[in-house]
Amino acid sequence: MSWLAAGGLACYGAARLAGADRYRRSEAPVVPLLTFTPQVAAAALLGSLLLPRRGPAATALVSGIALAAVTAPRAIRRPQPQADGPVLRVITANLLHGRGSAEAVVSLVRRRSADVLFLQELTETAVSQLKQAGLTDLLPHEMTDFTRGRGLYARFPLTDGLRAGPADAAPLTARLELPGGQRADLVCVHASPPKPPWSRANVARWREELAALPPPAACPADPPRVLAGDFNASVDHASLRRLLRLGHADAACQLGHGLIPTWGPEPAGRPGLLTIDHVLVDPRCAVREVSVHPLPSSDHRAVYAEFQLPLAVERQVSRA
Repeated sequence: MSWLAAGGLACYGAARLAGADRYRRSEAPVVPLLTFTPQVAAAALLGSLLLPRRGPAATALVSGIALAAVTAPRAIRRPQPQADGPVLRVITANLLHGRGSAEAVVSLVRRRSADVLFLQELTETAVSQLKQAGLTDLLPHEMTDFTRGRGLYARFPLTDGLRAGPADAAPLTARLELPGGQRADLVCVHASPPKPPWSRANVARWREELAALPPPAACPADPPRVLAGDFNASVDHASLRRLLRLGHADAACQLGHGLIPTWGPEPAGRPGLLTIDHVLVDPRCAVREVSVHPLPSSDHRAVYAEFQLPLAVERQVSRA
């Protein structure tokens, strides 16, 4: 039994380090499993102390160290770039088919003085409840897509946003028009869940939707891009790491909060397990604060992020 446990941990570590979720033949079972990498890293390190035989204990230790090496950086605060633009405060929340508490969402928006709210699994009933709770008094500008259950609410005007990917995989996008001429491109993300583990079609759709997400702005004159929502992916998935390699910065990881879970099974009161809700910001943005908040009647936690945008290029020129 000791070798069986150690062998399983070693196989898991090899799959994570090799990026086994990148390969079509193995991705269906591997993608859901890799979400638990932080827990498996802890289990491997604990197993190295508890397994009675030296060989299995050493194998578990090596696996634990390898997995800890790829997860620990998410708990380390990183230096932030200099940014002289306006501060933007955003919240993302998955409402669990509209059942999440509208009062709790609006209360969080009010307490944190949020400028933008990204919503997933939004329903028409939920929209009515949010309005009754006073959301549109705080964030009067909105864009919704009931076909795929997504919505954007903002303090400032919203106009048509980026075109990202084919229509069946495209996220909800908008351009935020900030006072003083500053702009930001918003992308509300809700990737299809890659489950059950034997469904290749569902995992393929998840991969395609993440692949359709836009990279950061290529030109300094372009507005910074903010991608927020339920990615159904953690940093242990190659598809999300690809977005980070393109240049997006995970706001939580920037401040060392990248291991705080944002999803946990119902009913309320159960602990969070997985970190699958994210706010990705332009690498020119300076992240100031990130926090995770309970959302009654939803299996997701709301994520709040506050960051400072880079100064618009035309304003930098006028300064000079």
